[in-house]
Amino acid sequence: MHMNEHDWLAERFEEHRPHLRAVAYRLLGSTDEAEDAVQDAWLRVSRAGAEGVENLGGWLTTIVARVCLNLLQSRAARREESLDAQVSEPVAGGADEGAPEREALLADAVGPALLVVLDMLAPAERVAFVLHDVFAVPFAEITAIVGRSPAATRQLASRARRRVQGAEAASETDRRRQRTVVDAFLAAARDGNFQALLALLDPEVVVRADDVAARLGAWAEVRGATAVAERFAGVRGARRALIDGVAGAAWAPGGQARVAFSFTIREGKVVAIDLRADPAYLRRVRLVKPNSDTVS
Repeated sequence: MHMNEHDWLAERFEEHRPHLRAVAYRLLGSTDEAEDAVQDAWLRVSRAGAEGVENLGGWLTTIVARVCLNLLQSRAARREESLDAQVSEPVAGGADEGAPEREALLADAVGPALLVVLDMLAPAERVAFVLHDVFAVPFAEITAIVGRSPAATRQLASRARRRVQGAEAASETDRRRQRTVVDAFLAAARDGNFQALLALLDPEVVVRADDVAARLGAWAEVRGATAVAERFAGVRGARRALIDGVAGAAWAPGGQARVAFSFTIREGKVVAIDLRADPAYLRRVRLVKPNSDTVS
């Protein structure tokens, strides 16, 4: 490939990079792996050249999808070797300073529940579903990527679609239940209703605070329904919030979250409340406007 051809292809690739990164992220569920997959795809593209390619965007998407399928298959093989292997990263994880915010923004676009269920799909199912249902790639192009017949490829996507829809429905039900309990807890705390708080708390409930929250004055640890109800009765500073899309609360003077209240709820009872003020964690918090479900 001549230098000017290489430069032209590099420019076109950069134009498509945001889309390719989005495809890779939804296929892999990790921004770091997605970036690596896109870079791997560029190395393949730069070696092969684009001579004779009529649909450059579709061709690049196919290459990225093949790279991701290989990674998913390797991931599945590692899981078979060790069921304890941790191959999927937390949505808001990341080592560099900007990673948590970047992960949170991508998670908002994809949905935490969808990422979880996609991680349960077989590699070919995941590729067929994401490419067709999320990015509208024709089945005729997907068949070449997954190495199946058109009918088998449609079946892969259909099976994945049913699992995703079932998981999303169950997740939405869980989110509604969580929101109901959190709302009742906050109302009881504001009203100083000790008995109502007791009714919402598991007998062995525990409240924990991270180091940053403890330095701000939060209780390091409180155990037992009575002790927790006594501490929260009359507390008025917390407001509703979404944490990774799940109902929680936050102390937010001036409209900025300073301490997040993450609730763990089982069978309608609060079993744990984690108070967190670490800046990276707070980037995952979205405040909810009073008397609404709208994020502010």
